[in-house]
Amino acid sequence: MERRLISSGGPYEEKIGYSRAVVCDGWVFVAGSTGADPETGEMPEGVVEQCRNTLETIRRALAEAGASLDDVVRVNYVLPVAADFEPCWPVLAEAFGKARPAAMMIEAGLISPAMKIEIEVTARLP
Repeated sequence: MERRLISSGGPYEEKIGYSRAVVCDGWVFVAGSTGADPETGEMPEGVVEQCRNTLETIRRALAEAGASLDDVVRVNYVLPVAADFEPCWPVLAEAFGKARPAAMMIEAGLISPAMKIEIEVTARLP
C-alpha cells in the first residue's frame, strides 16, 4: 500500500498533527483548506478571494500528488455564513466545471472568525 504525506507548510498542520494531503492507493485526500494566501499567509477579507486562495492551496497539493482539479471526485464546502456560498459559485464552476464532482455544503463555524470558507476534496490519480 502506497501512502505519501504532503504538507503545504501551513501553521495548523504541525500544531494539530495532520497533512495537507495524503496519497494512498491511487487516491488523494486533501484536508480542509482555508483562504489564506498560499504565498504570504495573509487572510483576505472577502469570501471570493478566500475561495480562490483555497482552491490554489488545493491545486498545489493535488499537483504534488500527481493530480489536478479535473481529477476531483468529491468536494465538501464549509462556510460559517451560508449566504456567502453563492458569490463563490463562478469561481467553483471554473475550478470544477470539467470534473463535476459530487459535492455538499454545510454551514458551520471555522477555527478562526476571519475564515469564511473551507474546502476539502478527494481525487483519483489519473
